[in-house]
Amino acid sequence: MRKVIFAINNTIDGYADHTTGIADNELHDFFTNLLNEADVVLMGRKTYQLMESFWPAAYDDPRSTKSMLRFADKYNPIKKVIFSKTLTEVKWENSQLAYKDIPGIVAELKKQKGKNILAGSLSIASQLLKLYLIDEFWFVVHPIIAGKGIQLLEGFDERRDLELIDMKKFKSGAVALHYQKK
Repeated sequence: MRKVIFAINNTIDGYADHTTGIADNELHDFFTNLLNEADVVLMGRKTYQLMESFWPAAYDDPRSTKSMLRFADKYNPIKKVIFSKTLTEVKWENSQLAYKDIPGIVAELKKQKGKNILAGSLSIASQLLKLYLIDEFWFVVHPIIAGKGIQLLEGFDERRDLELIDMKKFKSGAVALHYQKK
């Protein structure tokens, strides 16, 4: 059965704001490798709009590195399921709006043959976590104390025990911690 995996960048003090992390080549390669093992990404409106505003045009940005373009080459064609109550259409390649509830869609996807399912936004991950639908977690902790931002898994107030199954240290000092649910 397919696994639902949540992967996120966060600071030491628990904020998950994309503007505070270290977005270097090694990190882009790490996330590209996660995409190699998946064939669908679940996301909310805010994450969709953030990602859609850059990755489809990454080749047009002179600041894009080879590792960023490899990420774009994986992220752009992957199936993207967008949960939104306000969007009426999505135009990014292989994107579709979700009209069913999250548990129903995840149950359908898990039954299908395929690779892993990535939870690509905080709002979706928080909902999936409450429903016990996340199988594995990758927390990429950056050596930064942000002091403010979007709190990782804000509003989640239940204890969940996880088992550390792998870790990776990056040259930047970031550490990727790989957990699975117990």
